[in-house]
Amino acid sequence: MKKVFLFILFFASLSLAAQTKDDVLAAINKANSYWQQQHKPEVWSFWDIAAYHTGNMEAYQLTKNETYRGYSEKWAVHNKWMGAKSANKATWKYSYGENDEHVLFGDWQICFQTYIDLYHLAPEAYKIARAKEVMEHQMSTPAKDYWWWADGLYMVMPVMTKMYKLTGNKLYLEKLHTYFLYADSVMYDQKEHLYYRDAKYIFPKHKTANGVKDFWARGDGWVFAGLAKVLKDLPSSDPHRKLYEHRYKAMAKAILKSQQAAGYWTRSMLDPLQAPGKETSGTAFFTYGLLWGINNGLLKEKVYLPTALKGWKYLSEQALQADGRIGYVQPIGEKAIPGQVVNANSTAGFGVGAFLLAGSEMYRYLDK
Repeated sequence: MKKVFLFILFFASLSLAAQTKDDVLAAINKANSYWQQQHKPEVWSFWDIAAYHTGNMEAYQLTKNETYRGYSEKWAVHNKWMGAKSANKATWKYSYGENDEHVLFGDWQICFQTYIDLYHLAPEAYKIARAKEVMEHQMSTPAKDYWWWADGLYMVMPVMTKMYKLTGNKLYLEKLHTYFLYADSVMYDQKEHLYYRDAKYIFPKHKTANGVKDFWARGDGWVFAGLAKVLKDLPSSDPHRKLYEHRYKAMAKAILKSQQAAGYWTRSMLDPLQAPGKETSGTAFFTYGLLWGINNGLLKEKVYLPTALKGWKYLSEQALQADGRIGYVQPIGEKAIPGQVVNANSTAGFGVGAFLLAGSEMYRYLDK
């Protein structure tokens, strides 16, 4: 059996051609430098930008490139280390909203992940003051339904574990479990072991044009990557850790089944014909999550490595363009849209961030 395993790994490694740690590092730097040269850091702290910074900080941890850290620091300073900026707690909302009253909406809280990471590099209380204020107020309320859409699990679950590690306040882990149970009850499909984007998309109320369950790749990518980030920071003694591990491992099996031959995942995971063709953001989050699990002993290398390597091969050879652009990123949305054009010029910060996460774990795998 050991010889068979070694042959599997050998042939899987061939799919990376001549890629080495240096090649992976070059791809990370090429993509990140291009993005930063093309986009100023002084923009809002909403999810689409903040998701990029989660990848940028991962790239910084790997490379120690001060330009990367400085870019996120300038962004944080521009936003006053805040998400939505309302000071009136009586008006704070957690329904969808892009203005400053939606302080409790998770898309305005993902920025706290990066602020916490920056705090650890240079601990100054003001960097995490707003995160602490917002999250502790949220936890003081009786509401459980804060995370009602799949994306929110990536946006906020890692904030909860990061804040626990920072403060030692176990309420963060208790509320993480409470909020997760609600999200799980709304979106998780017990048979397919995947998450619907939100309650609107639950089968059979919603289905693809071909009558199939419609699991949006980026949506499940958000959840899978979010679970990996939670497991990274969650204490081994946490009483609910087995639930997160179970969901993570079940998703990994489901993700394995729907990868396309060229290494990417289509926008509708179980119905490639719904929106056929390459898509980078979901693929990058899946590749990151699989590599993280392999690197940390939660996923069996002989089972999951060939899929992860195919994912990285697509990301590094097809998604990454000659000039450094990360292409084939589905635009902002919430589902697979038939007829939507996604091509080599289709890019977005959240897709770049996901690419950086995947690349960082690919480097760590090769470094072992």
